[in-house]
Amino acid sequence: MMAASKQTSRGRNDGKLPAEVTSFVGRRHEVAEVRQLLSASRMVTLTGTGGVGKTRLALRVGQEVRRAFRDGVWLVELAALTCPSSLVPAVAEALEIRDDCTASRPAALAERLRGKQALIILDNCEHVLDSCAVLVETVLRSAPEVRVLATSRQPLAIPGEQTVAVPPLSLPCQQDGIRSVKELTQAEAVRLFTERARAVIPSFAVTDGNGEVVCGIVRRLDGLPLAIELAAVRLRALSPRQLLDRLDDRFRLLNGGSKAVLPRHRTLQALIDWSYALCSDKERLLWQRASVFAGCLDLEAAEAVCCGDGIAREEVIDLVIGLVDKSVLMREDLCEGVVRYRMLDTVRAFGWERVESDRGREALRARHGGYYRRLAARARANMFGPEQLVWFRRLQGEHTNLRAALEWSFTTAGQGRDGVLLATDLLYHWITSYYLAEGRYWLGRALESQAGQPADRGRALWAATWLALLQGDVQAAYALLEEGHRLAERLEDEPLLAYMRMYSGMVAMWDGRSGEAIARYRQALPRFRSMGDPVPLALGLLRLALAHSNQGEAEQAVAAAEEGLALCEAGQDRWHRSYTMMVLGIELWRQGDLERATELERRSLDVNRSLGDVLGEAITIEVLAWIAGSRRQYQRAARLLGVVTGVWGMVGAPLSGYGHLAEYHDACVRRAREALGCAAYEAALRRGAGMERGEAVAYALREGRAAPRGGAADSGAGPLTRREAQIARLVAQGMTNKEIAASLVIAQRTAEGHIEHILTKLGFTSRAQIAVWVGEQGRAGAGPDSGDSGDSGDAVEERRAGGAVS
Repeated sequence: MMAASKQTSRGRNDGKLPAEVTSFVGRRHEVAEVRQLLSASRMVTLTGTGGVGKTRLALRVGQEVRRAFRDGVWLVELAALTCPSSLVPAVAEALEIRDDCTASRPAALAERLRGKQALIILDNCEHVLDSCAVLVETVLRSAPEVRVLATSRQPLAIPGEQTVAVPPLSLPCQQDGIRSVKELTQAEAVRLFTERARAVIPSFAVTDGNGEVVCGIVRRLDGLPLAIELAAVRLRALSPRQLLDRLDDRFRLLNGGSKAVLPRHRTLQALIDWSYALCSDKERLLWQRASVFAGCLDLEAAEAVCCGDGIAREEVIDLVIGLVDKSVLMREDLCEGVVRYRMLDTVRAFGWERVESDRGREALRARHGGYYRRLAARARANMFGPEQLVWFRRLQGEHTNLRAALEWSFTTAGQGRDGVLLATDLLYHWITSYYLAEGRYWLGRALESQAGQPADRGRALWAATWLALLQGDVQAAYALLEEGHRLAERLEDEPLLAYMRMYSGMVAMWDGRSGEAIARYRQALPRFRSMGDPVPLALGLLRLALAHSNQGEAEQAVAAAEEGLALCEAGQDRWHRSYTMMVLGIELWRQGDLERATELERRSLDVNRSLGDVLGEAITIEVLAWIAGSRRQYQRAARLLGVVTGVWGMVGAPLSGYGHLAEYHDACVRRAREALGCAAYEAALRRGAGMERGEAVAYALREGRAAPRGGAADSGAGPLTRREAQIARLVAQGMTNKEIAASLVIAQRTAEGHIEHILTKLGFTSRAQIAVWVGEQGRAGAGPDSGDSGDSGDAVEERRAGGAVS
């Protein structure tokens, strides 16, 4: 029978788990998830790449659920097994079952466990996977009160098995930036590095001086606990900066693990070697080839880049599944229903080192670059129509791969033309994301390369002109247009000349010469109509409408905008339609039709939000600020101006890039400042600037409550940051992590990290406690549920500021 390793006075047996030698950091969400699954299922497997912390998580769960198992929680360490036939005896020995009949028969061992109420933790099953599957299924059938928690780099694939993919530790959020040491140290990876560093240097602390370096270290190590622990030990001899600088050679640097563990767990190199050994020959080959991808990849990309020379195209899907099962590739789901796969940078570097030769690496880079050149061309062909949203998001998800393809093109002999075409095909990607400056950089390299055909250069010239204008760099735009006109005339290229005329109109609008702009647009539009390409036609019509509006020619402005809207609706285009609605809204605002103008701007903003177009969001929120000013809602106007002030700087596109629109901005600022007074105006401006992107868009759309006013979370007096207070409200509304992430336009993992921070700060263990706390704060009038809502809240603020509200 199972021996009593730790027998209590009531006959309980707590089993045999090792004591924790070092502190357990983070993983609150994962522990809760595994505990919940174990309460409903008898078989749970923790999967994940080597070094991600599966064993520590399993042991922590075992410690926490120990009281629920009368006959204890038992750890069975399988890593040292050298052959499957040793499995049953090893399990029997770990469970302290002294019976020779269990030496090799799973059924005999299962019989000895009948009637026992125990949790068995099988650690490191991957190298004896089939034998583990047979044993566990036999035990679960024979012993109905036994549960199994396994750790493995791939699932056991038996009936009833629940799997939990253990992610790396949470990292500091890149999108929100590092605002304080306190927020930085809330990231699990930073906390682990700090605690292990203190074991080496007791005085170590994360400070303003080293916070960015520590953040860089844990990011370079992908948040892998083993890698972080190995790196922290190196602080005996290196400063954090020196450590970060040497992480390019991470496999040599991180080789000093504990002598108390198996050799393959002592170094990062050995740990990933172990994963590599578990793969088939073709899986290893796919691992090597997939390491050419700089970011995520999908099945289509894997088939295009990784097949051939030993891997048939139809085999790729099964090999990808195999690498996902072995936790080499990590699955990520996108909202369009497309599955993508991510490889940790450490795993990618390992695979790249095993590509046989420089020639092999260059061949992979060539296939990678060619694939993304074709992908960008397909995106450009679908940039007007029903597939537009899919392509916008796809390019955003492929940004790091696109960047790698561009770099390869411009640094490899004979590939310059591909670089020119790729940079120009990505024009809308540069505009609709955060990449205006980067787009100008790549287009600049394209023009410097002198590669490609003259027509290719012409496309690059007008694309670079648009980006220069968006950034307010009119001198550069003039120079680009001058060369473009000369080239178009020399080539007698009428389409190129039409583009140059349209962008000349944009420059004229920037200078306030709207009459000249109208003339330029009217020269270009007939050619665009004859080309049959709706993209320049839609762009020219919305620009023409804007110019007529500035001239005070309302009828012509509305006519041009309505023609553009009809064109977009016929082609099911959303992006050009949203900008055309924005322009029409400006004209209706100028006419005093504030209700229709507001509706158009909100519809435009909603589309831009769905497309992820930050620049479009900023322009539309700017117009909504002007409308609020016309309604004498000066607090709201100032807050919206605060929102867009930060966005203009973030995307690198000053409002001056839209020429005369800056005049409307200045007028709105002047009226709001005069109505509120300098102090109140600046306070409202700061509140707007402090809003997170999702919160700001929701406020502009009048969705839900506005930002908290006067509460603890807003003033800084309470325990939560503004973002945490916002998420606490959404938790209280019953939203899931996925719903919260979608609402705030953040990653689900980021939302989960914020919730862990909330639980830690408030000392809670459940979401229900958060909901109760939010309600209590709201009743007290000083918490995350307090604040204004809708126009009534703005009206209250107007009265406080002494302004009139219509």
